[in-house]
Amino acid sequence: MNGLRRALGLGLRGGWRRWPSSWPAGGARGAPRRATPGGFSTVSSAERPPRRWEAAKDPREEEEEFVFPEYHPEEEKPDLEKLLRGLIDEEEEEKEEAAINPRVPRPPLPLQAPDGRLPKQPRRRRPHKPSGSPDPSIPSSGVGCSGCGAELHCRDPALPGYLPSAKYLSLLGRPGEPPQGEGEGQGEAQAGERPEKALEDAVCQRCWLLMYHQQALRVQVTREEYRNVVSNAVRGSLRHGRPPLVLCMADVLDLPDSLPLDLPEVVGDQANILVLGNKVDLLPGDSPGYLKRLQQRLLEACANIGLNQHSGGPNQRVIDVHLLSAKTGYGVEELISKMQRSWKFNGDVYLVGATNTGKSTLFNTLLQSDYCKSRASDVIHRATISPWPGTTLNLLKFPIINPTPYRIFRREERLAADAAKAEEDLSEEERNHLKTLKKQSYLIGRVGRTFQLSQKLRKNYEIDFDADALSFNAEEEPTLPSKTTKKAELSYNEVKDARWFHDTPGIIRDGCVLNLLNEKEVKLVLPTCAIVPRTFLLKPGMTLFLGALGRIDYVQGDQSSWFTVVASNLVPVHITMVEKADAIYEKHAGHKLLTVPMGGEERMKDFPSLVPQDVMLEGAGDAEAVADIKLSSAGWVAITAHSKNKMHLRCYTPEGTALTIRKPPLLPHIVQIKGERLRRSPAYKTQRPPPFVENVGKNVRKQRKNAF
Repeated sequence: MNGLRRALGLGLRGGWRRWPSSWPAGGARGAPRRATPGGFSTVSSAERPPRRWEAAKDPREEEEEFVFPEYHPEEEKPDLEKLLRGLIDEEEEEKEEAAINPRVPRPPLPLQAPDGRLPKQPRRRRPHKPSGSPDPSIPSSGVGCSGCGAELHCRDPALPGYLPSAKYLSLLGRPGEPPQGEGEGQGEAQAGERPEKALEDAVCQRCWLLMYHQQALRVQVTREEYRNVVSNAVRGSLRHGRPPLVLCMADVLDLPDSLPLDLPEVVGDQANILVLGNKVDLLPGDSPGYLKRLQQRLLEACANIGLNQHSGGPNQRVIDVHLLSAKTGYGVEELISKMQRSWKFNGDVYLVGATNTGKSTLFNTLLQSDYCKSRASDVIHRATISPWPGTTLNLLKFPIINPTPYRIFRREERLAADAAKAEEDLSEEERNHLKTLKKQSYLIGRVGRTFQLSQKLRKNYEIDFDADALSFNAEEEPTLPSKTTKKAELSYNEVKDARWFHDTPGIIRDGCVLNLLNEKEVKLVLPTCAIVPRTFLLKPGMTLFLGALGRIDYVQGDQSSWFTVVASNLVPVHITMVEKADAIYEKHAGHKLLTVPMGGEERMKDFPSLVPQDVMLEGAGDAEAVADIKLSSAGWVAITAHSKNKMHLRCYTPEGTALTIRKPPLLPHIVQIKGERLRRSPAYKTQRPPPFVENVGKNVRKQRKNAF
């Protein structure tokens, strides 16, 4: 009985420990918060008494972290073809190394079976190491990479278009060279075949790593070389007797910096310019007419760099401004209709713009649309796409279809039939595709094809016929080739008078924060799914961090103001006091709290320090932002303050990057997209506006009303 009492007494002493009087009743004010479907919930070690083995913590030292797991993009399903190709490459490379450097088998370890096999363990993805060696004695091929357009060669790995010498020679089918496993390229060539034929489907080592291993190799290409490629192509000799049509693509998330200042000089004063605002699917609509406002802001940005509507230079003019999403297809069908009605078949079309504006994505979308010749999409390879700046290194092109009256009539019939379909009438594959896009975007479109090759015509492609492989004598057993290769090629008549659509390399921008980041950090900073605005109510004396890429101090003001962050959902936001901001940056930059950059102290040693700039603003009301503070290409913060509230802000960006004060703001009513304020926190609950599909059944009539 006494033992039972002692046990109960020990349990009671452990379970009835008093709450320390120094802690607030609702938990620590600076406690971390976990995002819930409605916003945030407080999760703190101060909500429970400390255990005996835990040291007591001062709640003032804990920091508040704002995370949004429900708005992070879902992991994409692995591409089985890419995964299989990667495994084949690794196996072939291991065989090549074993042939060159044979290893003596080691005795089995105690944990191994007698045959030397280890127990199965989860496979860890390791970075792919490029293999092979260059050979400067072999001349360049004169053939462009089908992924980025750079000339294929094996002379220097630092130059665009490089292939290892063994793979390069095996593709050319040089006598005496042993066959190599399928790596960078597409199969082997027959001996004596012309380089144009042997390398027509090949991709360089850089494109191969981007497509199949998601790795980026830096190449030595200067800003002037990129600029000269674009300028020489657009301003070259006039084909078909008239200047080309230039599609100038801008990233609406990065205005005005996504329009390079030297763009008018690059395109010349004779070009007809159609300005495209891409990535509108990532921005939430803050008011019914927000798309018209975006068009106006884009037109103003063009005028500021010298691209004026109807009067830029002697003949230079912006003939139209169009908003679209190259990824989701929103606005693409309307763009095709505009070009076929206005430009028709008058000359070549060039797609130009800064890096990371989505040019290659639009090139691939148009390649599978009514703007490309139906057979060309089976012949021409898609451009390599990656978030790494400057993926495209040279010109890529496809032939434009001639928009005859009959073809336009058939196309309009197809568009009307597609618009009449409800979402339930679509195929299961297309419904699943739309379902995925709705999770990632606000504006979605469907891009179809009116003219397609029938299956019968697809089977009539040229088949390689090798007479030597089929010949045999009476003493030999007849053997057939293991496989035949079908090739689709455009005939001379199809290309002799063709007008071409060109994808050009991106113009590298100075002062862009992406130039300071590695490939993993770029993937975090560049938004890939719909941006969910994050709003905070800051008092004078508080600081907002956007990762370690930007900082805004609310130095002085009459009242509290609203700070709405419009940036990638993967970049963390941190709120603290001004007097603690320097210490927090020194301690947490490169770590989880201020994730980008990532890599801790070693990474921050090479990263530029933050440089301040003072900004003075005066509030315009609690329903409308007065300005956007754009932290280079990392995103922006919309500032909303009470009327006549004079604010003194000190804004920081990494040294060498641009800080832009955007007046008027891009989305002035963005502060309205928020929920209730969270108790004991400067944060508000987040809200995500519903997505909109432009050309599906009931949405067609509402499109103009809702979007414009």
